[in-house]
Amino acid sequence: MLNRNSPQHKMEKSGCLMSIVVTLSSSSDFEQREKEKTRNEKAFSESNKKLGELISTHQEEVNKIVQAFGAMTKSINESRTKIHKIKRDLNSCKSLLHFKRDELRKLWRDGVEHKTVLAMFDQIEQIKEVPDKMDELESQKYYLHATELVVNSVARLEGSLSNVDALRDLRAELNSRKERLHEIIIDELNRQIYDKSGKQPSLRRGSKTVLKDGSLKRSGVNFGRDSPTSFCREESDLDLKEVSEDLHANPEENQPHFITVLIESLSVLRKLPEAVEAIKMKIHPELLSLIAKSSLQIVESAGETLSSQNQPRYLHELLEVIFQQFRNVASMHTLVLRNVHRAMASGMPMRSDLMYDMKDVWVEFQAVLQVLLGEYLDVKNTLSSRQQAPSGFDEPSMDIGMYFSKKRLPRPKKISLFRFDASLHALSTNSYNDNSRRYDRTELFGGKGLLGGLGKHQLVCKPDANNITLIYKPLRTFIQEIEAAMETAPGLQEYITDFVENAFLGQVHQKVSRSIDAATRVIEEEDSQHKCFDALRNVIDEKSRRELGIPRPLLQSTVTVDKNIEELQGLMHDLPDYADQFLNMICNVLRDYRDKCHSAYRDIVQHGSDEKRVISALWAKDEDISRFLRSLPSWRSLHQAETELNQTVCSEAELRVLSVKEVTILISNLSSDESLIPQHEIITDITQMRTIANVHESLEWFAGRLQHFADSLSSRTAGANALSVPLPDPFVLSEIPPVSDKALQSLRSLVQDFRDLAEICLLLLHLEIRVHCFYYLLPVAKQSNYAGPIDDLDPDSNVLKLNKDLTGMEEVLTQSLQPKKFRYIFESLGYLVSSIIITSIQFLKKINENGIKKMCRNILAIQQNLTNITLTREADLDRARQFYELLYLTPEDILNTIAEKGVQFSFLEYSQLLQLYHRSHTGISAEKQKEHVERLRQIIDKGTKSK
Repeated sequence: MLNRNSPQHKMEKSGCLMSIVVTLSSSSDFEQREKEKTRNEKAFSESNKKLGELISTHQEEVNKIVQAFGAMTKSINESRTKIHKIKRDLNSCKSLLHFKRDELRKLWRDGVEHKTVLAMFDQIEQIKEVPDKMDELESQKYYLHATELVVNSVARLEGSLSNVDALRDLRAELNSRKERLHEIIIDELNRQIYDKSGKQPSLRRGSKTVLKDGSLKRSGVNFGRDSPTSFCREESDLDLKEVSEDLHANPEENQPHFITVLIESLSVLRKLPEAVEAIKMKIHPELLSLIAKSSLQIVESAGETLSSQNQPRYLHELLEVIFQQFRNVASMHTLVLRNVHRAMASGMPMRSDLMYDMKDVWVEFQAVLQVLLGEYLDVKNTLSSRQQAPSGFDEPSMDIGMYFSKKRLPRPKKISLFRFDASLHALSTNSYNDNSRRYDRTELFGGKGLLGGLGKHQLVCKPDANNITLIYKPLRTFIQEIEAAMETAPGLQEYITDFVENAFLGQVHQKVSRSIDAATRVIEEEDSQHKCFDALRNVIDEKSRRELGIPRPLLQSTVTVDKNIEELQGLMHDLPDYADQFLNMICNVLRDYRDKCHSAYRDIVQHGSDEKRVISALWAKDEDISRFLRSLPSWRSLHQAETELNQTVCSEAELRVLSVKEVTILISNLSSDESLIPQHEIITDITQMRTIANVHESLEWFAGRLQHFADSLSSRTAGANALSVPLPDPFVLSEIPPVSDKALQSLRSLVQDFRDLAEICLLLLHLEIRVHCFYYLLPVAKQSNYAGPIDDLDPDSNVLKLNKDLTGMEEVLTQSLQPKKFRYIFESLGYLVSSIIITSIQFLKKINENGIKKMCRNILAIQQNLTNITLTREADLDRARQFYELLYLTPEDILNTIAEKGVQFSFLEYSQLLQLYHRSHTGISAEKQKEHVERLRQIIDKGTKSK
């Protein structure tokens, strides 16, 4: 529906009217015009009628509209009248102002001046309150607001208020406050970097510091859940945000943001370059202060004076705390440098020589740790003692203490241990070297040692090179973190490597050498035959035996060497990177001790040249005899478990055959001619027998422990995780890298050498006691008279000597050998004695009844003595007695007895018995003697065939 007031509606109305006019004027027909007129009149009357109806219907609204229109017309007229009046008044004012314009201009100028003065007064009042506001902001640590306040105030005082003389003192005070403020902010920044990040929980006595594992990367450091490094992630969008400070929050609650605020404050103060330089110069003393505080805290938590006590666990705890603090400090420096670079990117100028980076921080960490380690590892004294008593490690003598002393002109013939100026990391930090001199050890510490200038530092343990054993692993872990952060080999690794290789290894070698030399010191006696080092005479006491769980005495020297080896094994665990060096040292120690043991063994069994060795030693060394003795069941039983032994037991007949073979070998070598065994070919000193027994037990025990150790290294070299043989606690090694095959083979060879020497000692005892039987029993037949007229009731003197000798051996060997080894030595000895006495009949010239009785008494005396020693009746000696009792019979009776009771002895033994009878009874003809021998052969052959 069209609006009636719209132009389109008006055009339609005018167009209709024009159409009527044109129709009326152009029509020539009167009727047509009348019709048009009538139609129009009719339309008009209808419209008028409708209009009247509408007016009557909307009378009230029409009245209101008319009234409103009248009011509007009246208001318009009144406004027109007022406007005319205002126009006349303005014209009048214009005329008046034109006449007084100079006076008005003066008043305007006065107003502007008064307004400016009032604004200045307001500024002055505000500036007068700045010191108090700054005190309040500084006390609450809202440094950014304080900085902006003082900077803006100084700008006003030096700008619009520069000519106000009354503000001169205030201007000077605010400038001074501005200068002091940047120092306060730098101190606060250092406090946040070192004190806040370096805070550790209270250390209770006996507590252990537990640190999160982490590794350093180029972009940051990962220190665990509670580390400040986690704050770095919150600053990832640092460059995209405008730095602000909330006056309604504790500024220190969010430490990374607080550091950002501090850097921004320094940037606003235009003191960022000076601040960066100050932070850089403060790194070293602040790190030393951290160490001093941590040391004091550990000493206080221990509740005792630690500097004179050898308790390196406190040093380990100190290093763990320091490492965690250094990690936190590194994280804080990362935040600081990130904010500094942000400020530089926003236009803050910065000289490149004033800047530092994280490499400088890590270099400082290493320098401080080197000073700390130099004190606790007692580097200076270690190197001096190393130079005075050089060890087997033939390397150039170097003074590691020179690294920390004042820089002096180099002295001739004195080489420093190492320097950093040629290392890769030093080349990247040359700018720092000029500043490092101010942290010289003597200047900083006042010549009093580590942190001496701080006055509060206390050592947490006694300085000693051995402290490296407990701190090496955490130190190595931290060095790996430094290497990951710097992406180059750290100088601290150089320092530790040089200390261990040039000082510690030598000291360990000296200590071990002194200990072993003291335990194996050679004592020269007047009688060269008894020359022996002290180790073969001294055995451990009862208390030591109980501690070791050993039933028999061990040589003190062997236990001492074993303890030194165990210490070296511990060093292989504590310093795994030097496992090969310590293993080589172990091999050198073992090789030296093996040579001394062999030398002592030769002193016992050898007199002069090799031909003058005792018989038992020559036989024990002989490969054929040694191999035969080792093949006997009695020997195998010594090295087999009970279950294995039960499965390989020989029958009685087989054991008798082997025993007969052993005795036959001995008799064929020792009683084949008329000569006797010289005294120098046996061991006459019973104490030497005890010594040999102690050597055997000691070396066997020692070889077993070394074998366990070698097996553990072997399994690690092969990559096995479990050992086939369970090891005792001292040999349970872990974290030892694979050792070289050459060193391992050398160790195994030495183990076999000790085992061989132990077995040779046992074989020597086994043979020596049998040689003694020959030594004493051969003269019984060759030198004694058994055809005397008087019945001698006492045994032969050599038999008594043999019994005394056997009793003495039993006393010393019972104390020195295990029961099964004691049984091995005296086992089958009765059969040997019986065989010696029987075969010795060939050396008797004559014998009568008194001689037969005397020989039986000899046999009985030996039998009783052996029974007391072995605790078993030696029935083999009954055989010898029965053999000699046959001499009571005539040859015919002897042959008849053989025929009736069977063959009890060999043809040779029977023939020698008959020959002795014939020699003792001269009336028997030669033909009769041959007849007796021929009949003896027939009887034995017949008995052999019947079997």
